[in-house]
Amino acid sequence: MPSAKHLRLFAVALSTIVLLAGCDESPDGTAKAVPQARPATPVGTITTAAEDIPVINDLPGRIAPTEIAEVRPRVSGLLIKRVFQQGAMVKAGDVLYRIDPAPFKHQVDSARATLARAEAVQKQARLEADRQTELRTRKVSSAQQLDNAIAALAQADADVAAARAGLAAAELDLQYTDVKAPISGRIGRALVTEGALVGTSGEEPLAVIRQLDPVYADFTQSAKQLRALRAGIEAGNVSLSEDGAATIRLSFDDGAPYPQNGRLLLQESTVDSTTGQITLRGEFPNPDFSLLPGMYVRVQIEQGIRRNAVAIPQQAIQRDTAGRARVYVVKDDMTLEIRYVELGAATGNRWIVESGLAVGEQVVAEGFQKVRPGASVAPQPWHPKPQQQAAAGKQ
Repeated sequence: MPSAKHLRLFAVALSTIVLLAGCDESPDGTAKAVPQARPATPVGTITTAAEDIPVINDLPGRIAPTEIAEVRPRVSGLLIKRVFQQGAMVKAGDVLYRIDPAPFKHQVDSARATLARAEAVQKQARLEADRQTELRTRKVSSAQQLDNAIAALAQADADVAAARAGLAAAELDLQYTDVKAPISGRIGRALVTEGALVGTSGEEPLAVIRQLDPVYADFTQSAKQLRALRAGIEAGNVSLSEDGAATIRLSFDDGAPYPQNGRLLLQESTVDSTTGQITLRGEFPNPDFSLLPGMYVRVQIEQGIRRNAVAIPQQAIQRDTAGRARVYVVKDDMTLEIRYVELGAATGNRWIVESGLAVGEQVVAEGFQKVRPGASVAPQPWHPKPQQQAAAGKQ
């Protein structure tokens, strides 16, 4: 059996052999260590391709009602009843408030009596005019008497017309004691309580009605972007609705998309001299009233389509200390090259590359934090995460 001394000598010899196996002999005969090759670093890459990409601008906006009307009394009086339910939908012509009708009924009765008296006077004047005409024919009365009778009849006719107009006005005022909705829409809170004395000259309305389906989205855009939009429409590169208006989309302030598309209606005829912006208005259906006046939204408007464009994920972009955009590109020998690029418009979670990249090149989208220019890499296809896919789908 080998002794312990023999075992120790064997272990020393074995370790020496292993050490020498990792060395090489230099030209002067001395041994040197052989460097171990660094393994290739796995990175996620995308291969650039030419594609047609819609150019979409994301602009801030506010929701506004398509119609808004203040409910105001058309006669003065005591408010005796509120008929509507606050916050409910009302139709044009619905009774909202009732003003005490008693004084106006008395005015109607008085106007009817005035009309009856005027009609009686008219009847008497007509009989007198007919009598004077007959007497004048028989040359019994004078021409002056006939003229006076005819003038009295004309005055009586005028009094009857005035009395009828007075009766119509009194009846109209009586109708106005029922304060009705001028438009259809959702009515807000009651601004005046029952028992209040209201008048036609009051500054505060009784309530406010807003039409909320559809609604407007007012937003601003630079004059340069507007020219691009017009060029896109003329070139047929912008999606249009059936009536020829440009299609627009909308998202809430938390980024959630609004499910229905809208259409671009109009633009202001002037440019704001301080900001260089133009106000535009879009119209969106709002059947569930999820869009409320004053709400802040983001409006996505398609400016056109970039043909044969190259786009890369936003996360593939890095910035140097001067703020210039650059990316890692995988060369044919599977090493990395850093490339400066010029970026164009953003579309979804990607940037359109104006220059610096060609079609078919591999760009590192994930894992570039662990590498440096010239490093060997093992490229693997990169797939966006579900939330990134959702962000891209909003555009």
